[in-house]
Amino acid sequence: MNTISIVVHGGAGPDSDFIRKHPQEYKDGLTAAVQAGYKILEDGGTAIDAVEAAVCSLEDNPYFNAGRGSVLNAEGEVEMCASIMNGTDCRTGACTLVRGVQNPVKLARAILDNNNHNFIGGAQTSVLAREYHLATPAPEYFVTPHQEEVYQEALQQKQAPKPVQSLGTVGAVACDSNANVAAATSTGGTEMKSPGRISDTPVVGAGVYANNLTCAISCTGDGEYITRFTVAHDIAACIEYQGDTLEEAMQYVLKEKLVGTGADIGAIGVNSAGDFSMSFNAERMHRAWKTSNGKSGVAIYPSK
Repeated sequence: MNTISIVVHGGAGPDSDFIRKHPQEYKDGLTAAVQAGYKILEDGGTAIDAVEAAVCSLEDNPYFNAGRGSVLNAEGEVEMCASIMNGTDCRTGACTLVRGVQNPVKLARAILDNNNHNFIGGAQTSVLAREYHLATPAPEYFVTPHQEEVYQEALQQKQAPKPVQSLGTVGAVACDSNANVAAATSTGGTEMKSPGRISDTPVVGAGVYANNLTCAISCTGDGEYITRFTVAHDIAACIEYQGDTLEEAMQYVLKEKLVGTGADIGAIGVNSAGDFSMSFNAERMHRAWKTSNGKSGVAIYPSK
């Protein structure tokens, strides 16, 4: 049987007092997410079902900047983005400027499975959420005490909060027993962002990419840079056109090619052999992993 693998991330960027005060909560959330996805793979399920389940777990956790824990924009509202991609046929579903949907990744998956279009945004996402019978909690569900505190502090300062407040995008990549890969990414964006701002997360080739011939990638960090340099696809292109291994491609793009930008960027990846890689150039990247060949773990900071 092919090696089954799943990796999840909970965001990359500067460290913060809030993160340092809650390491166990973050690690517990990452572990729960990786276990949710791995259980599906272990039972013979598909990679795309596994990444959806893992990201749903993180979206429901108020410590992560996606779903329930999403940051507030400049008007004190939550706008979310998500995407999911299947490596077997490169089909994707993505949604942006999502309001009031408990699990944007479920909406992205429903778009992939049921819609003629790949990418839906704005008010139509609420229509589709009702059509697909997705959970749509009241607005207060999405406003956590921490994010409200960050928002109020920013209003008092009359400026965006310091970057260290950012909790980060979430994502997952997986390889199933049939050697198929998939990736999913979800985010609440950046604090005090302009209403209508679209992140890298729902953009195929930027925040997410999956192709059985190369790899599955989920990115996190400074979204404008991830979009500008199409980071997820760039990693896959290094494998396809240069013959790099997954690890070599990840290290080249994140540690060499993008080093001059000054951007905080992280990525997780897996290929159809079940090999996985995690790389980031920031102070921390919340991450967890588990494979059928005994590799597992959870971490926030760089390995010593």
